[in-house]
Amino acid sequence: MPAQGTGRGRKQQIMAKLNFGGVEENVVTREEFPLAKAQQVLKEEVIAVIGYGVQGPGQALNQKDNGINVIVGQRKNSKSWDKAVRDGFVPGKTLFEIDEALERGTIICYLLSDAAQIELWPTVKKHLKPGKALYFSHGFGITFKEQTGIIPPKDVDVFLVAPKGSGTSLRRMFLQGRGLNSSYAIFQDATGRAKERVIALGIAVGSGYLFETDFRKEVYSDLTGERGTLMGAIQGIFAAQYQVLRDKGHSPSESFNETVEELTQSLMPLVAENGMDWMYANCSTTAQRGALDWWKKFRDATAPVFKELYESVAAGKESQRSIDSNSQPDYRDKLNAELKELRESEMWQAGKTVRNLRPENQSSAPLKVEQKQSQTEKVV
Repeated sequence: MPAQGTGRGRKQQIMAKLNFGGVEENVVTREEFPLAKAQQVLKEEVIAVIGYGVQGPGQALNQKDNGINVIVGQRKNSKSWDKAVRDGFVPGKTLFEIDEALERGTIICYLLSDAAQIELWPTVKKHLKPGKALYFSHGFGITFKEQTGIIPPKDVDVFLVAPKGSGTSLRRMFLQGRGLNSSYAIFQDATGRAKERVIALGIAVGSGYLFETDFRKEVYSDLTGERGTLMGAIQGIFAAQYQVLRDKGHSPSESFNETVEELTQSLMPLVAENGMDWMYANCSTTAQRGALDWWKKFRDATAPVFKELYESVAAGKESQRSIDSNSQPDYRDKLNAELKELRESEMWQAGKTVRNLRPENQSSAPLKVEQKQSQTEKVV
């Protein structure tokens, strides 16, 4: 079973207090909790990563490279099993069928999709012996337990680390020597060691900073964000502006460049680096004046939609729709049809050609557009 924690029973300084716009919050950094400390806390743990899809590969590989004893549990001969083999996990040593991985693991990283978590829960639950820990990267299953049926036994730790990005981004930033910001939360501390275990895991999977939250707030903000500014709202705004420009006679390339390309390739990297206030101060006076005049109109127009969205999340409507839809036998076919509609829209077809023309996608001398179009699928 897990080692007793370093420093248990004595005071530890594992968090910093940082000021966020006038509000102080507890944040864990790698200064207070370096990798060596995480390795010490986890030295007798076996981390079983169940699920090798979205978050699983990045989290498992980062832990492996950080010297953590991590194994992967997957269905044998599945695509995910084969991917884990290609990534260096060895069948019978660090890659096992799900039941065996669950039995071996002292910390179960439950990284399946929300729908798959519901389906597998009876199997997982029977392996949650006293003192083990159940780890999530999303508060969905626990927060909406009446809908999911995921109710852990009282004698195990339950916590989450939620990277603020995809597993691909987590892995890419790790390989660049950077860390991705993450949230962490503790739902249940049965052993008295939940905090050091979750923080150690947060560092081990590649977090740069760990922000304190709880399961409910994590899932409410996450579901709102992905339906809002992260994906749903931004696609809606893109589509609206693109269509207005097209209706007014602008070409597809011009409409796409002014709607998507300039934002994603030029402006957003600068906003990420310096903030929107810096961007406003460093654009042309014409752009500056227009942006200052119009941003509050967009805020006021969209605020009711965001409020409606948040209330739908909090009422459990979004979670129930997700569960109901994802559990349908023809869900994948319906999903592919919806994605096809998006993919084949004029805006994103125009985007393929525009992306082909980026300097990094030019192999040597610029090729004729006719030549490049045949390679579109390879570079998107």
